[in-house]
Amino acid sequence: MTLTEFRGSLSRVKPPPCTPPALAALWWAAKGDWERAHGMVMDEGGKDCAWVHAYLHRVEGDLENAGYWYCRAGKPAGQGPLQAEWAAIAGALLSRG
Repeated sequence: MTLTEFRGSLSRVKPPPCTPPALAALWWAAKGDWERAHGMVMDEGGKDCAWVHAYLHRVEGDLENAGYWYCRAGKPAGQGPLQAEWAAIAGALLSRG
């Protein structure tokens, strides 16, 4: 799936079938459901979920907690616009197939 197709799926009620947790969390975040997005990655392992978790705490404004999760993900802390970071994370995750 491409980033354009992923964005297009936001008009649906649910994320596309078989969407991995990190991408599903980004999907819910884009729909404005921070709580659901956070719940999807909060207890998941792996660097992808940690990266999305970091992004979500940045959205929330909890930069200290976000910093912890960026470190767990092995990624630098996001600095630019949130929409650009969302697209960068989604694009990176989608490119892995």
